[in-house]
Formats: sequence, C-alpha cells, structure tokens
Amino acid sequence: MPYSLVLNLLPQTPIPASHLTGRHLHALFLDLVRSLNPDLSKELHGQTTDKAFTLSPLQVETRPRDFLLQWRQDRAIAAGTPCWWRISLLDEALFGKLTHLWLNLNPKQAWSLGAADLSVTTVLGTAQPQQPWAGYVSYAQLYEQASDSERQIRFAFCTPTTFRVTQYDCAMPTRELVFQSLLRRWNQYSNLPFPKELIDSIYPSYFNIQTQIVMDSRSKLIGCVGEVTFQILGNLEESVIKQINALADFAVFAGVGRKTPMGMGMVRRIQQMKP
Repeated sequence: MPYSLVLNLLPQTPIPASHLTGRHLHALFLDLVRSLNPDLSKELHGQTTDKAFTLSPLQVETRPRDFLLQWRQDRAIAAGTPCWWRISLLDEALFGKLTHLWLNLNPKQAWSLGAADLSVTTVLGTAQPQQPWAGYVSYAQLYEQASDSERQIRFAFCTPTTFRVTQYDCAMPTRELVFQSLLRRWNQYSNLPFPKELIDSIYPSYFNIQTQIVMDSRSKLIGCVGEVTFQILGNLEESVIKQINALADFAVFAGVGRKTPMGMGMVRRIQQMKP
C-alpha cells in the first residue's frame, strides 16, 4: 500500500540554505528511522536499486500550489517558520516497520537537519483541503478506482525530474522514461504486475516544460519541471486502459526518474475537469 505522509516541522534554530539539500533531508529521514530501528536505517541507506521511499524538498508555504514545489531556497529559513515535508512509502512492509515511529514522535524532541534543530509537530496521513500531498490507498484500490475509458493523462512535474539513460542523465520526459519508471516501481511493490508492453500505446501530445538545475556540494543535475500530456491511442481493451490509468494515478506516490529519495522527480496527475 502506498502511503504519503506529510510532516509539519518547526525549526528551533535557523536552517542555512546550504543545509536544505536533498542529501541533508535524506540524512534526516535515516535519522528518524534509526531512532526506531538502526538496522533498518542501515539497510535503507545501503539500497542501490529503486528505493521504497521518496522525499520532498522542505516546503515553507503553508498551502502548496497545485503544481510546482520549492526545490531551492536562496536564503536561510528562520527559526519558528512553519515548514512541511513529504515522505512517501511504497512498500507495505516498510510502513509497518515504521508505524510506531509516526505514532510516537515527540513534538518536543529536536532533530538535526545539518547544523539546525527542528521538531516534528504533526504527521498527516490523509488528504486535507490545505494539504493535497498527504494520503494513502492500496494497490488494489488504485487499480479498481482507475478509469477504463480515460485516454488523456496530464502530468505536473513538480520538482526537477531527470532520468538515467545509459551512463548519462536525460531531462526529457519521454513516454518510455516516464512510464517505464512507474511500471518498474509498480511491479516491484504492488504484487499486481502489469506487462511491459503496456506503454506501447501511450504517445505525448503536449509539452510545457523547462529545465532547472539542482545543485549540492557533490553534484549538479539538470531536470525538467512543468506539464506534459500523454494520450492513449489505438483500439485497446478496457483492461489495458485501466492499467495505464492506474500507473498514472500511482505517480503521486512513486515519483519518476532519478534521485526521488533526494527530492527530485515529484510528479502528480492533473485531474480532468468533468463537464
């Protein structure tokens, strides 16, 4: 079952802009896990393939915009500034191992983000009017609720997204790169495998994207942000259309591309307005 948890945070000391990188937030997540299960933290740190969790950049806007999120802070975040941070978990077993962590977080306990201290005030696990990034749903429900007739898929790339192609990175969100990423994660964690030929009937129909640079002390990556629309074409069985739509709905939990545990590749489907 995919889970999307939003942690509301309150800095106790200023957070320097240099300590807001994906690497620092990844370390904070591992520290949270280590407080409950040191072996699990070491296991997650050592994973080299698709990881069972994603992390967002730290956000300071109380009401997130529908699309672009903040992935770069040009100045320090002052002490006492309310922030939020999204953690998604794709593996039911991983969520089970961390349940006691979410239930027992002490709002008075200080956690380190680089040189700064912060506290976790609340954890949201269900969608809220002011917080659309929280929620959970089983893989079976994702499939059952998916449309078997909708042929248009609009994606918002909310943080810079890039893909590994051979030994290099590619910032262009092609059909193959986007949907192969989703399909690989779905088949790894859902126990409801879809065939790899599923994506053959998907074609891009609209792009409104731009490139952005993500930098930290170790690397510089170029990713895309913006909107892309894909169409499902051809004479297809309803079950095939349903599977493709389930993958698209899964994107809000899984993200796509590289460095999703570092805040990159946050994607969500833009729902169509019904007449």
